[in-house]
Amino acid sequence: MPKSRSAERPTALIMAGIPALNGALYHRIRFSVVDPVAYAELPGGKRRKQSILILRDIEVQRARRSARVDQVACPADFAPEGGLSGDRETATAQAAAECLRRAGVRQTLGDRTLPLLFVEMLRRAGIAVECDPQLGVAQRRRKDEQEIAWIRQSQQATEAAMEMACRLVARARARRDGVLVDHGQPLTSERVRAEIDHFLLDRGYANPPSIVAGGRAGGDCHNDGSGPLRTGEPVIIDIFPRSRSTLYCGDCTRTVVHGRVPPEVAAMHRAVCQAKAAATAAVRAGVTGETVHRATTGAIVRAGYAVGLPKDDSPASYCAITHGTGHGLGLDVHEPPLLDLKGPKLLAGDVVTIEPGLYRADLGGVRVEDAVVVTAHGCENLNRLDQGLEWD
Repeated sequence: MPKSRSAERPTALIMAGIPALNGALYHRIRFSVVDPVAYAELPGGKRRKQSILILRDIEVQRARRSARVDQVACPADFAPEGGLSGDRETATAQAAAECLRRAGVRQTLGDRTLPLLFVEMLRRAGIAVECDPQLGVAQRRRKDEQEIAWIRQSQQATEAAMEMACRLVARARARRDGVLVDHGQPLTSERVRAEIDHFLLDRGYANPPSIVAGGRAGGDCHNDGSGPLRTGEPVIIDIFPRSRSTLYCGDCTRTVVHGRVPPEVAAMHRAVCQAKAAATAAVRAGVTGETVHRATTGAIVRAGYAVGLPKDDSPASYCAITHGTGHGLGLDVHEPPLLDLKGPKLLAGDVVTIEPGLYRADLGGVRVEDAVVVTAHGCENLNRLDQGLEWD
């Protein structure tokens, strides 16, 4: 019987990039660095596979103490004939190819994040590269106890920032023209965003620009918001920081109204909260992300609202959910799985957001978002923050 292709040509796994930015790579090695690295799992024959991490020489000792790998080396340990490039990333890619060549590897399997530069250097060394789009995805989705603890910690910091921001809006003073004032100055989306940044920085979090979208700006679900905030208008606040120490993210959205809540906004908010409850009740391992999303949209439609983006001839009063129910949360704020049409089956250990919203171009938007851990029989909500519109 002829030997199989895999028996004739053992396959190595290859990953590369900057661990501080590449969640898939960081998850594999649990070591953060801001320079490019290469990680390989070499075929072990009868022995288990051996893993090797190649990175900048000044990081080798730290990596040997902390990285989840069998061996640590620097590019100079695997300089090819002709030497290494003076470009750090190119040199790392050259060294990875030379390492695999010396190990007798002639074919490799890469994940969806493998940089093209590394693919090119492998091919120049006569090593074939195949991509497995699902490589590592399920493993990263199934959060272990430590990861869930880190996400819980990030959610707590996110909620603390959210409470501060919502109270800042709710307790401001309204001028006669409706503009909110705090400490004698107009309260703008930019000011609230800066307060959120400072709050989280003091607590060890890096924070991408938060969404603070008041009034009509909130009618576009991902409008960051700008300019003065006004009394009687909904303000969507969406905060999604990343811990500087664990690298795990939080994500939370609330909507706040200063002063009197317009009846239309109150009705939208009731529908959104009902949809969030329906989606949360649908979550458990084995159901699909699409099933959860349909629970959301079903509740929205029953409340009298639409689903989908407005058409060119839609009136300004068109009110609908225009996005999916949620997404995975972990080392990235947006990662698999999606809770949307064609969303995959949920796994025990998935952490996903539940964030229905309703949006009207002439009025603004309402969105409420929690994060939950998927379990065999349901889910655990990591959020404890009130979801109401009034925060004073």
